[in-house]
Amino acid sequence: MKRLLLFFSLLVFAAGCSMEAPGSDSGDESANESGGDDTVKIGVSISTLNNPFFVTLRDSIEELAGEKGYELEIVDAQDDSAKQVNDIEDLIQQNIDYLIVNPTDSSAVSGSVESANSEDIPVITIDRSVESGEVAAFIASDNVEGGELGAQYIVDELEEGAKVAELEGVPGASATRERGEGFHNVAEESLEVVTSQTANFNRSEGLDVTQNILQANPDIQAIFAHNDEMALGALEALSNEDVIVVGFDGTNDARNSVENGELDATVAQQPNLMGEEAINTVERLENGETVEEEVKVELELVTQ
Repeated sequence: MKRLLLFFSLLVFAAGCSMEAPGSDSGDESANESGGDDTVKIGVSISTLNNPFFVTLRDSIEELAGEKGYELEIVDAQDDSAKQVNDIEDLIQQNIDYLIVNPTDSSAVSGSVESANSEDIPVITIDRSVESGEVAAFIASDNVEGGELGAQYIVDELEEGAKVAELEGVPGASATRERGEGFHNVAEESLEVVTSQTANFNRSEGLDVTQNILQANPDIQAIFAHNDEMALGALEALSNEDVIVVGFDGTNDARNSVENGELDATVAQQPNLMGEEAINTVERLENGETVEEEVKVELELVTQ
């Protein structure tokens, strides 16, 4: 009888051990398969996806993040600074590890950056800077240099003192300020800027504003637009008029227009490289490496 009791006791003990071990191993395997708590989660807020430049930026972020196994949550601010603020607050509530922001308005988004700072979430900004808050890295083209390239092209194509109009981007955006600054660095010495009006980086607004400019200034000889969308809108307004139009960004639409002899030139950025650099910056930060506070991506002037 004692032997029988001992046998059953050993069976119960063995069963208890075998149940515990597989359960524990299974949980570990499940955590490893899903990435567990080690998966890097990145929140991405883009100013607008109604612009090919920022679509390319998003696509490059998605591609490289996917290769590295990062989890992404991407939101579109739709060129609305209030929406972007709310979007970023929502991302922070989702316990993201990093925040990548392409600001709609450099001032309006600053409070959201400070909110991320308070939660110890590293922030990376792309294309446009922020006025306050701590940023681990700012990735952009040299917008001032790009504005100078565009203005100098017009000077080279026309005589000094030629009459030119400027289509400005979204008021308050750092890209608007910097591209305008570069343009005026050259234009104020070599061209006559008859008017500077905002068209909010938007193609349809570029068309409407250019039509109004032509009515008041039918003798303008060139238009410098702070982005390609406004430049392409200006082309529609000009129809067959002999006016030089220069854009900024180097989108596929703009490059095709240059090749077809329509748009005269575009100052080409490389949004794909910006997106890749943002994800590479996340990887460096994740590995505890030092990153550059400001990364400049090369520009090129694309002409006919």
